[in-house]
Amino acid sequence: MGAIGDIYADLETDEVSEEEFREAVEEKVEQMGGLADEETAAMLLAHELNENEVNAVADIEPGMNEVKFIAKVMSVGDLRTFERDGDGEDEPDEGRVINVEAADETGSVRLAFWDQEAESIDEGQLDVGDVLRVAGRPKEGYNGLEVSVDKAEPDDDATVDVEPGGGSTIDALSMGQSDVDVRGVVLDTDSIRTFDRDDGSEGRVANLTIGDETGRVRVTLWDDRADRAEEIDPGTAVEIVDGYVREREGSLELHVGDHGAVDEIDEAVAFEPDAAAIEHVEIGETVDIAGVVRSADPKRTFDRDDGSEGQVRNVRIQDATGDIRVALWGEKADKEIAPGDEILAADVEIDDGWQDDKEASAGWQSTVVVLDGAASAPGNGGAGGGGQATGATSADGGSASAGLDDFADGGTATATDESDDETTAGETIEFTGTVVQTGDPVVLDDGEETMSVETAERVQLGQEVTARGTLRDDRLDADDVF
Repeated sequence: MGAIGDIYADLETDEVSEEEFREAVEEKVEQMGGLADEETAAMLLAHELNENEVNAVADIEPGMNEVKFIAKVMSVGDLRTFERDGDGEDEPDEGRVINVEAADETGSVRLAFWDQEAESIDEGQLDVGDVLRVAGRPKEGYNGLEVSVDKAEPDDDATVDVEPGGGSTIDALSMGQSDVDVRGVVLDTDSIRTFDRDDGSEGRVANLTIGDETGRVRVTLWDDRADRAEEIDPGTAVEIVDGYVREREGSLELHVGDHGAVDEIDEAVAFEPDAAAIEHVEIGETVDIAGVVRSADPKRTFDRDDGSEGQVRNVRIQDATGDIRVALWGEKADKEIAPGDEILAADVEIDDGWQDDKEASAGWQSTVVVLDGAASAPGNGGAGGGGQATGATSADGGSASAGLDDFADGGTATATDESDDETTAGETIEFTGTVVQTGDPVVLDDGEETMSVETAERVQLGQEVTARGTLRDDRLDADDVF
């Protein structure tokens, strides 16, 4: 076959024939004035042809000049027409576009086909499940990443391991799916947030979390669909229609855009949390835990270093294996949670707490659900739905929340914050409270008063600590922080 034939055989493109490639090699040799032989010229051409090839959809980024990749067709949209600007003499030209959702094992992308290609697709020359070799120009579209297609050809020999549609249960969701319909009970909702797009328009986004008998998933609602997060209460059974699956920070999310919907349904949907046993969680893990609330502290506000105001609330939950303090940050501090409630705290980070005790931190990425009735869909009068915390499988095969009722009526001793009622400058004191500000100074709050503490010790927001030292100018100059 020869060196040039071998190099051509290794090309990851069908854009040029071998004859065209050999002709281009000869032209390249002439252009370089004899500085390169045919084999070197062939290698240079091969590099130029392959330089825009990406390994996966996840590698595509807006702003790239051109990309080449392989993906499977997940859904085909409708043909739309629009008017292009004319040259000032003739009537505006009519343009045509059709959007195709495509995906591989790493992610999904919208393909925009134009004019003649769009008409061909509308006439049935492209089917869901086809694998395409695509070349085009990526950009940030209205609903996320979009590639304006310059060329697309079927590749019957390539394999892309994603399946269109499906997702009738949450555990069946997989990366790249689109046109997903799935039913679940709303576990948690967030407020609407706004952002500025590159084109100057304002976007809107909100999140809710749904669960079914197989698991739970975070749902991201875009623009007009974001209103649903404030219209639907936790405990409502819903159906997500025409959603699409993406990955964020290692977890799957279900997204709903203009073509999708979140519809309330008149039926019960069961949800059973798959929670880890509290006794077995380890520092550094992100886990789901469930238990009965043993105590709930008042909400506390604090000033962040940037001048904004934050809030935190600590609750202590207990299952059959142990108990742990959970710090609820931001909007989660506003949740109506009281001793005796059964709750699920999902995706919480286990940190090193006060006196080497483990504690859980529920931030923006976490879900906190009151299980007692909250996960029971009201479609059947609230009967027979989910909300079952008992029988959840723990990480070690046991029951993480079996026996929660055993703890529902009693109380447990919790550490109390202590401080002297009256102190004078120069006096050695101890002050115990929750860290509501880090930095210089550290600020502790014991529920009744705050104390500014001068210390070089590293502490975390929400951590309960005791500072011992000398009081000077209303500040505690700490010798020890523990």
